[in-house]
Amino acid sequence: QDRDGGVLLMGSLFGLYPFLLKLYADGGYQGANFQAGLRTTCRQINLEIVKRSELHKFVVLPKRWIVERTIAWLNRCRRLAKDWECLNRRALAFLRWASVRRMLRRLCQKTT
Repeated sequence: QDRDGGVLLMGSLFGLYPFLLKLYADGGYQGANFQAGLRTTCRQINLEIVKRSELHKFVVLPKRWIVERTIAWLNRCRRLAKDWECLNRRALAFLRWASVRRMLRRLCQKTT
């Protein structure tokens, strides 16, 4: 599960970027082991679990929609729609190119 490797990943991520102070996660990360490991590894991190609506209807959840929208935008790039890359550095390069493409399109939009 993602939760098992999450503590190690968060320890290295928040070690590289110490200005990050809050972590938003979905319900899969609400286990006691993950929270205890995160407290041990990253003491300054505030963990907030964003839960789904129990009404079984579409509800825009705070912060979660930002990630889902961004992933949807990036998946419009044909190369990122499927994970064909064998090397992580190559996949990261295509992800960066897709991000640059997205930013350029937004910068070059004509406003009326």
